[in-house]
Amino acid sequence: MRNAKLSVMEKIGFGMGDAGNNMTFAAVVMYLSYFYTDVYGISPAIVGTIFISMRFVDAITDPLMGALADRTRSRWGRFRPYILFVPVPLAASCVLMFTTPDWSESAKIGYAFATYFAMSLLYTAVNIPYCALGGVITDDHRERVSFQSWRFILVGVAYLILNSSLMPLVELLGGGDETQGFQYTMAIMSVIALAMFGFCFATVRERIQPPPKQQEKLTATLKALAKNEKWRIILGITFLQALQFFLRQGAAIYFATYVLGLGATGISVFVTSGVVGKIAGTAISSWCSNRISKRSVFLASTCALIFASVMLYLVPGSWVLMATVLFVIVNFLHGIGTPISWALMADAEDYGEWKTGTRNTGVSFAGNLFFLKLGLAFSGGMIGYLLAWGGYQAGAEQQSADALNAISLLLTLIPAAISAVLAIAIWFFGLDDRTMDAIRRDLDIRKRDNDATDTDAKTSPATGSAFS
Repeated sequence: MRNAKLSVMEKIGFGMGDAGNNMTFAAVVMYLSYFYTDVYGISPAIVGTIFISMRFVDAITDPLMGALADRTRSRWGRFRPYILFVPVPLAASCVLMFTTPDWSESAKIGYAFATYFAMSLLYTAVNIPYCALGGVITDDHRERVSFQSWRFILVGVAYLILNSSLMPLVELLGGGDETQGFQYTMAIMSVIALAMFGFCFATVRERIQPPPKQQEKLTATLKALAKNEKWRIILGITFLQALQFFLRQGAAIYFATYVLGLGATGISVFVTSGVVGKIAGTAISSWCSNRISKRSVFLASTCALIFASVMLYLVPGSWVLMATVLFVIVNFLHGIGTPISWALMADAEDYGEWKTGTRNTGVSFAGNLFFLKLGLAFSGGMIGYLLAWGGYQAGAEQQSADALNAISLLLTLIPAAISAVLAIAIWFFGLDDRTMDAIRRDLDIRKRDNDATDTDAKTSPATGSAFS
């Protein structure tokens, strides 16, 4: 059954997969840089080189992993086997990455490169099949928003668990030794992640299969994707959505510390409030898109996000409560659009199958994942360059007016400008719910015709009776 109304259990199960991803990868995003510089003891320049070098590797490994997943045939489907088997070595690599061997400096750098490289490859081998799985659970484009909403609600919960517990666990388990504390804590997080992946595998099913006569050559796959203009647009949407989000996330701590002048508790409340706002926006995304075309909801929430970001820039730093409320609103509006953007990826894949007769879910989602990673990499570079342009001084009790303005721009007006371009891309994407309903009907007719043709061929006199 292709057009399936999913149970709440299956929606939760799908969300558990990405929650499992983020129980480990979120720790990498938020804490690995600190671990490398302050605990492991390697220079920030080397750390930056390690992170950037993997983006070049991703440009090769992401599409190859997508192609491999598309061509996988097993009793569990094309994508689910990777969610069952790969998380085990991924968990081990995460623990090893937060382990500190007492070696020479050059050997330690080599170890950091090797373990980060292994973790990144294994993360790709899990995350691309997982994201592609979201394109084959059901062909109901409204249900796609619903289960993607569950996904990002559970991701938000994973972030809250990680943020609230990681450093206290490091202190508790390490007994003052952060090297031991990080290793033991990541072991616990990895075990939790394995349970989440297992739950995802057990509860989610693949229902959409590629056309039976589809070509399997990678060159044919890439040519088919190149003809899909909606996929090209969704790559831009993915990049812009990620870029504005990671810029805001990266600038939030600087903004809370220097613009609002908050202490440790206040900073934690400010950042956590943004996470809660995003979860709330994600939770109502499906409700909104069931009443209005999801493309219209995405466009409206993006435009509202632009306005709220501009208002946040205009609020004085002394208005802490108002700034926090606006920060929550911005994240709430971003949360509304996040599940829809992932649902649109699957819509673009349906459109590609309708236009070209081929379905290449793994490679298609691999492209989106790569552009999301590009957004993450560009955001890190922009934060560094803008802070340097403003004369930011690390560790200073007070920053210059130029530095404070640079921080405010990174949190507000620059993401707003990027979101304006994002709104234009959403407009040109063009696939609203009515269009997707028509495409879905056409694909179902083609499938019935193909099935009827195959049945006739099997029962024709030339090939022998099916009942002989």
